[in-house]
Order: sequence, then structure tokens, then C-alpha cells
Amino acid sequence: MTIAPPQRIAATSQGCATCTIISHLLVNNGEGVAGMADRELRRDACDAPQVATGVVRPDWIDVNGHMNVAWYLLAFDEGIDGLWHGFGLTDDYRDATGSSTFAVESHVRYLNELMLDEPFSVHSRILGYDNKRLHQYQYLFSAKTGKLSATCEWLHLHVDLNTRRVAPWPSPLLTKIAAHPCSAVTGAWPDNSGVIMRVASPLGPIHNIS
Repeated sequence: MTIAPPQRIAATSQGCATCTIISHLLVNNGEGVAGMADRELRRDACDAPQVATGVVRPDWIDVNGHMNVAWYLLAFDEGIDGLWHGFGLTDDYRDATGSSTFAVESHVRYLNELMLDEPFSVHSRILGYDNKRLHQYQYLFSAKTGKLSATCEWLHLHVDLNTRRVAPWPSPLLTKIAAHPCSAVTGAWPDNSGVIMRVASPLGPIHNIS
């Protein structure tokens, strides 16, 4: 079965206009189950450029009647490609340089349901990078209600596909990363970035949790 993925978008500096729409929707619809998440969206994501859009398809609905967790990751992955295209990290780049990126760590938070035919968009901000790595934080929200549906935090490595080892970003690409709108997002560091997942007061089992 072939399933159409969300549409990737080369990120631009249009985050503020999108945030105005989100804020209007939140005011008119009220805060949902994840009210904290909606407040986080307004505070942290106002300038985060849009990198992908999509609509929840029938194939994506699970036994609970909402979008299954697997498709959130697909949407976030398309957002990564949208961000990469903004850098020039395209198929042509891979073919010409023999280099690409690998994701080595991610953390998804599911905050509000997405339902059948609900439109959504993915936004991204770069939290940090060095000569080989890039750390980004993505926001996925409903374009219908404006509520934050999920977030995803990633660590990516630039890799030489011939040696299958980490390699430095080429200087021109590093310059594009530094100048990109997703690198220019300011404001508070996302509250849940880098948070360790655990049960606060577990009944068991407990094995030397410090």
C-alpha cells in the first residue's frame, strides 16, 4: 500500500504569521487537555519556521479513533527533510558529496489528539549545532484548532556514506545552517528539551534510580 506522506516545505521565516493564526485559534477554542502545552507553543514556537504540512488520512487512524503514533513520526521526518532542503541538503547534495545525515536520538511527546481529516503543520527550531552535529526541536500543531499536538526533539549527525562514519559539515553548508531562519529563533529554551523520561514516584520496579 502506498501512503502519501505530509508535504515537506523548505523552511522560511514565516513563523510569526503562523503564530498569529495559532494564537487566534487558541483564544477562540480555549485550551485543551494539554493547556500547558498550548502555553508552551505560544512562548517557544512563535518564530519557528514551518517545515511540513499534512492532513490526517483514514489509513493513519488506529483502534482508538485518532492518528496513530507512527504517523506523527512520519510527519516529523518530513519536517526534517523540509529543514534539510532549506540548507541545501538534498538528493543532489548526497549524490555529489557522498554525505548525508543520520538521526541518533529522538524524543516524542504526544499532547493532543489529531483526528481524521484534521490539517496540521510542523515547525522547527535549531537549539544548537557544532561542526558535526545538529540539535533541533519540532512542534506539530493542528491547523484546525491551533493546539499543540506533539513535539519531537532530535540529534542528527553529518555522515560520510562511504566510510559510514561521522564527518564535519562542509564549510558552505555550515554557513547556511548559521544563517537559516530556524537558527535565528530566540526565546526560552523548550521546557521539555533534554528531559529524562521516568515515573516520578514509581510503585516498581526500581533499580538504583538516582
